[in-house]
Order: sequence, then structure tokens, then C-alpha cells
Amino acid sequence: MCIKCTYKRFAVTAVLAVMLGLLYCLIFGFSGQDAEQSGSLSRLVSGKCVTMLNSLAGEPWSPDAVDRMAEAFEHPLRKLAHFGEYACMGILVYALLCQWVENRRMRYLLTGGWVFLSAAGDELHQYFVPGRYASFLDVLLDTSGGVCGMLFCVLAVKLGIRRAENRGRDIHGGKAIPKKKRNSIKKEAIPSEEV
Repeated sequence: MCIKCTYKRFAVTAVLAVMLGLLYCLIFGFSGQDAEQSGSLSRLVSGKCVTMLNSLAGEPWSPDAVDRMAEAFEHPLRKLAHFGEYACMGILVYALLCQWVENRRMRYLLTGGWVFLSAAGDELHQYFVPGRYASFLDVLLDTSGGVCGMLFCVLAVKLGIRRAENRGRDIHGGKAIPKKKRNSIKKEAIPSEEV
């Protein structure tokens, strides 16, 4: 492996590690909020979402209807936020492991395990916060978010490769192959029938 590639790998790893560290600070910061702080933040966010929906609706809703809807949205929005945080974690962890682990299946397993252990640690942390509780279902929800983030990366890479191939680009060198040469390569690949 060339020295330039090694430096690039270390640079990408450093950037991903910093982003992952910031994400952990965000996740554990939210988990460290007591029940009252966490609930008021959730109510604020769900209230803003319902207010935005109300402004998009043709006819304004009554204040009572807005309050009821905000209360109904609170729990699903909390779960969606957890799912999204851990989807970001799955993306970052998978990208980090791509720098160092060659085996695809091992990257999948390590990413899933990493996210699962992080989610379990987060729930354990919540257990000791006043008014909060730990839930294995939340661990599963968070892990599924991480797996979805990882799958997003895998699909994005596959689509990028397919798109590059369709454009006739040499994926490893990044150079465009002229159309005439592409056609001659295709003809050479197909043996002609000689009589």
C-alpha cells in the first residue's frame, strides 16, 4: 500500500472518529436529561411540528386540537429521533470500519455489534437518571436504526459503482474510458465465430 493511501486512510479515520465522538456526546447528553427536561424538550419539538402542520393545513385547527395532536406526536417523534441518531452512528461506524476491515461480512457484524453495545450502554445510562428507565425495546429500535444506516451506506456504494460502470468509467483509476475503446473491449470479450 502506498504511503499517500495510508495518510488518506488515517485522515478519513480521524474525521470519522471525531464525528462519532460528537454523536456520542449528543446521544449521551440527551440520555442524561432527567424526565422533566427530556419531556419538555419532546413537547417543544412535537408542538413545533404540529404548529408547522397546522400552518400547512387549509383550515386552522383549534388550540385544543393542536395540543392533543402535539401530545400524540410526542412519543413517535422521540422514537424517530432515537432511530435517526443511531442511523447516523451506523453510517459513521460502517465508514470507519471500511477503512480498516477488508471482509464485508465482518464489517456488517462489527457495525451491528458496535451499535447494539452503544444502544445498550445508552439504556444502562438512562437507568441511573432520575425519572428515566431502561428498555430493551429501545435497544432493539436503536440497533435497527444503526443497521438501516449501514445498509444505506452499502446501497449508496453499490449504486455509485453501478452508475460509474454505466458511464464507462474505470472505477479503480477514476478515468473515463472513451466510447470507441469501450466498444472494442466489448467486442474482444465476445469471441467471434469463425467458419
